[in-house]
Amino acid sequence: MRQESVIDGIGHTPAVRLRVDAPEGVEVFAKLEMQNLFAMKDRVARQVILDARRTGALAEGAPIVESSSGTMALGVALVGTYLGHPVHIVTDPRIDPVTLAKLRTLGCEVHVVAAMTGQGWQSARLERLAELMAGLPGAFWPQQYSNPQNPAAYRGLAAELVADLGSVDVVVGAVGSGGSLCGTSRALLERLPDVSVVGVDCVGSVLFGQPDRPTRKQSGLGNSLIPENIDYRLFDEVHWLSDDEAFDATRRLAREQKIFGGNTSGSVYRILTHLAARAEPGTRLVGIMPDRGDRYVDTVYADAADAEAGAAEAGTLAAAPEEVEYGATVSSWSFARIPRRDRKLLLFVESNTTGTGMIALRTAVRLALEPVLFTKDAARYPELPGTGCRVVVCDTDDEAALTAAVAEVSAGRRVAGVTTTSEFYLEHVARAAAALGTPGNPVEAMTRCRNKALTRTALHEAGVTQPRFAVVTDPDRDAVAAAVAAVGLPCVVKPVGESGSQSVLWCEDAGTATAHALDLLAVTHNVRGQRTPGAVLVEQYVDGPEFSAEMFGVDGEARCVGVTQRTVSPLPHFVETGHLFPADIDDALAERIADTARQALKAVGFERGPAHVELRLTADGPAVIEINGRLAGGMIPELIRPATGIDLLEQQIRAAAGLPLDLSVAHDRRAGLRFLTAPRPGRLTGVTGVGQAERVPGVERVLVSGAPGREVRPPRSAYDRLGHVIAVGASPQEVGRALAEATGLIEVGVEGE
Repeated sequence: MRQESVIDGIGHTPAVRLRVDAPEGVEVFAKLEMQNLFAMKDRVARQVILDARRTGALAEGAPIVESSSGTMALGVALVGTYLGHPVHIVTDPRIDPVTLAKLRTLGCEVHVVAAMTGQGWQSARLERLAELMAGLPGAFWPQQYSNPQNPAAYRGLAAELVADLGSVDVVVGAVGSGGSLCGTSRALLERLPDVSVVGVDCVGSVLFGQPDRPTRKQSGLGNSLIPENIDYRLFDEVHWLSDDEAFDATRRLAREQKIFGGNTSGSVYRILTHLAARAEPGTRLVGIMPDRGDRYVDTVYADAADAEAGAAEAGTLAAAPEEVEYGATVSSWSFARIPRRDRKLLLFVESNTTGTGMIALRTAVRLALEPVLFTKDAARYPELPGTGCRVVVCDTDDEAALTAAVAEVSAGRRVAGVTTTSEFYLEHVARAAAALGTPGNPVEAMTRCRNKALTRTALHEAGVTQPRFAVVTDPDRDAVAAAVAAVGLPCVVKPVGESGSQSVLWCEDAGTATAHALDLLAVTHNVRGQRTPGAVLVEQYVDGPEFSAEMFGVDGEARCVGVTQRTVSPLPHFVETGHLFPADIDDALAERIADTARQALKAVGFERGPAHVELRLTADGPAVIEINGRLAGGMIPELIRPATGIDLLEQQIRAAAGLPLDLSVAHDRRAGLRFLTAPRPGRLTGVTGVGQAERVPGVERVLVSGAPGREVRPPRSAYDRLGHVIAVGASPQEVGRALAEATGLIEVGVEGE
């Protein structure tokens, strides 16, 4: 077949029939994507780069920067250099010498990162990529993990399959960035709606509900991050193989079929032959074989006989997969069914507006659930359309209306559970879960968590250490003054049902305390428009370092994930300005804090899922300030993930849906955060120095949420924060230095007043 250039020659790969042990009438084909000039990602590179040139995102002669340890790097090198672009490839020490030689020979500049960061090699590569982008004006980043042109590139592959085979019953593919299998199967399903889509992943990859194990040896499939290009609604089944099992299958592919492939091709071959052996006569199966084996001569194929003998002796090669419930942790060849039709529903009652809520919806899809969001106003959540979530508009604060909407949606469907990422709807969720008979906390427990006056009463009755307090419901100056006198000065006056330190005030004198309490009692609705309980809490001011215990209820037992060390704004307000996780304290103190948190949760009746207990350390020990029956706010989960490997948001979804939990620690690092705030009241002119701050060693993320022109002030509540900096390191000192240097480079500009 004549082509005018090597770029035109991309694709057109053969589909060859394999000789396999299968029932008569079963046909098994391998789509040899390895027959591209370099490998399968040649298709992606061509699609992405040509599209970027067409739209103007990539100017003539501008540099291209990509993060890859394998075939995407080669594809970008092929297309980019052919079209006259300087190409920079960011990779890690796992890159094989053959690929490295090819990249350099093609004229690429290769940047090899030295060490992992909080989320493995991929996050380290992305940090280096950000540095390069900042220093290369006009640089283009293909972003294979999120660029929709990645899956779009495989529509051509699907068309080739239909043209060559006519019909396909089962398609099997490895999953890494999500582009190849999702793009191919989406296009196939448009023509052949009954095609069964089977994904292949590796043990220790997070893509399909597994804990991250960055030490896994396979390349080309699996991931430590969740790519946006994976559409979990397309899959019917997923298989996981261990390193030994994948490598053994790759060598078998060469011996049995004379196809010298990489471990992605070998993994697909193992699953393909397994399914073929059990297929009905007349079934046609296709496996997508991504790459050749020349990159793996020093790993997969090195000392093959010795490797196979050792694996066999150790008993690490499974002869057949174990079927597991989706979400169960696996260590060897296993599979789970995740049918596209009639998935269990996970109901969400409203959401927070910080971004975590939308991530929760996407996480539910990834865990093979069908999320449904009940909301008063979908416009409150601008990112909602991209989550794959069904939306039901109803009055979520009207119990009868919400109950009717839930009943209508759940009729005839299997409901896994009910949850929320908004503190304001914890009681709503508890009532809905109780009515449906799904996992959840008692309604009374959530009521006690939401109403700080009821929290205080429950802790008092259980003898848990806390500040002196008085509850005021009478908007009478004398009644308020009596409560202040009973508690003593200085005191703290707060609403009983708000969140994010909203309207919490330290009061040095009785006049200030009384006036603030009367102002709060006059408020009839909270920030979500819900009617307030009509009560105010007057508390003893407890001085001392502030901590929070990040707890998780499992079968009625409150487990401590870790203790966070917190800094807050200067008095008279109590806005969190920074965190360190885990706290820089000894184990004995951490256990005292955790034990006090357990007592507090027991006192309110909390049983299941995440909880966030705030405490202050006094001369008499930890004293409970607040109990939040939900995941910690203030970006604390974003510190726990790189520090420990635990994704608490995912665990919340699992707990709500009754899926297996995994609270095991995979990393032992420290993570810290500093919030960006306005130095004085006025109008925000901009935030500068972000690029420099991002390049500080140890800094994982700098995010600015305040838009220029916004009215700002020094923080009085969490809503006044303007962004944050997150850093990760081996010690509190290392994290502290990174945060101090990064925040020192950032300037929040304010004009006026």
